[in-house]
Amino acid sequence: MPLPLLQVVLVSTRQGRQGPPVARWFAEHARRQGSFAVELVDLAEVGLTLFDEPEEPATRRYLHAHTQRWSEIVARADAFVFVTPEYNGFPAPSLVNALDHLYREWGHKAAAFVSYGGASGGMRAVQAVKPLLSTLQMMPLPQQVAIPHFRKAIGEDGVFRPTEAQTRAADRLLAELARWTAALAPLRTPEPPPEG
Repeated sequence: MPLPLLQVVLVSTRQGRQGPPVARWFAEHARRQGSFAVELVDLAEVGLTLFDEPEEPATRRYLHAHTQRWSEIVARADAFVFVTPEYNGFPAPSLVNALDHLYREWGHKAAAFVSYGGASGGMRAVQAVKPLLSTLQMMPLPQQVAIPHFRKAIGEDGVFRPTEAQTRAADRLLAELARWTAALAPLRTPEPPPEG
C-alpha cells in the first residue's frame, strides 16, 4: 500500500526569503521518518495571483490556469505541513491567499506548521490562521515546530541546523500527523469532477 502524500508547503514568496533552508530540512526529516511520501511545494513556483476567480471556490469551476494547477497539486495530497514566517504577528498573505483559492481540495486533511520568526518563532501567525483551516474542513494539529531567531540557525553554507528540541518537536508532529491522516482517510472520498 503506498504511503500517504505529505506536502511540505513553503509559504514565503518574497525576495530574500529565508524559508527554503527550513523547508528543505523538514522535508528531508519527514522522508527519513518514513510515515509519508513527501513532496516539497513552493508557493513562489506555483505563482498564484491575488485571488481573482469569478466563482466561489466551492464550485471548483476555475477560470485561471494557475488556480487549476494549484487545485491539482492540493487535491493529490493527504496531509500538509506549512513552513511559514510571521509578518507583523500575523500569517503571510501568500498563505492566506493560497488557502482561499480552493475549498473542497483541503477537506478532511490534517495540517501542521513549521514556523519561524523573531522571539515568538512564528507562533502568533500559526494561531491566527488555524480558524481558517477549520473553516476549510481541515484538522489543524496543536503540534508545531517553532523556530525563534531562526537566522542564527542558518549557516553561511545556507543550511538550516535545528536544535535537538526542534528535531524532537518535528518527530512528535510527524507521528501525530500520521495518526490523524489515517483517521481522516475514510472521509476523503473521491469527488466527481466539477460540472462544466
